[in-house]
Amino acid sequence: MRNAVLMVLGSCASLQIGAALAAHLFPATGSAGATLLRLALAAAVLLVLARPAVRAWRRDQWREVLLLGAALAGMNGFFYAAIARIPLGVAVTIEFLGPLTLAAVLSRRGRDFIWVALAAAGVWALGWTGPGARGLDTLGLAYVLIAAVFWALYILASTRAGAAVPGQGGLAVAMTVGALLLVPGGLAGASAALTSPHVLLLALATGLLASVIPYTLEMSALRRLPQHVFGILLSMEPAVAALAGWLLLSQSMSLQAVAGVAVVVLASIGSTVSAVRRPVAVS
Repeated sequence: MRNAVLMVLGSCASLQIGAALAAHLFPATGSAGATLLRLALAAAVLLVLARPAVRAWRRDQWREVLLLGAALAGMNGFFYAAIARIPLGVAVTIEFLGPLTLAAVLSRRGRDFIWVALAAAGVWALGWTGPGARGLDTLGLAYVLIAAVFWALYILASTRAGAAVPGQGGLAVAMTVGALLLVPGGLAGASAALTSPHVLLLALATGLLASVIPYTLEMSALRRLPQHVFGILLSMEPAVAALAGWLLLSQSMSLQAVAGVAVVVLASIGSTVSAVRRPVAVS
């Protein structure tokens, strides 16, 4: 179990380091171009590794993979647009409202909505800075809230696609679909990587750290860890994002913002533990 725990923590760290590297791409490629490069390069690596047998796929399998690709495009596209305007730790913390709300809606238990309300209070603490003070960028906030919705859709779509297409083949094709959907808005920015080896190398590192490595580590960890333990460990992601933003992007956070992140992490852990203690209905 110890190795599996390290895998999840490594996944969180890799994902947020990748996001921090992507922020360094923005001056050259823009957020849309960086998102396109991340998904396209990650898809290329996964396609080589997975070699999906797409010719044998049924129509329903293609439908689930296409939906997953659309969710990936929306989740990553809006998230990267958000971190171009608001700090990384704040963005990840707000984005966590997506899976938390989804968990509460699916459970339909009042206690789970309390966890969502607690998380919302933490998010409010992030955005409220007092009368006359400058708060979060409004457009960045809108982007990350949309990303939160797409994260919830991604959870639903990935579950269905994973059941329809075994192995990594479905994810590889879904990433390809997501990259294609981002071409209209991101191609102009992504083309900057073609004339700059430094930008291309940075984009490749972003794709590996933000997609290939985290997904591989998480899948390996899920085979070794109980689902509730995995969920609790994953709840540390906002804190890891805040640390990555501070170390790699020099994004400092006030004590109030740190408290807001801590509240959202607590709400996520509480929601996970509550799900474990939920009684199983016997038919």
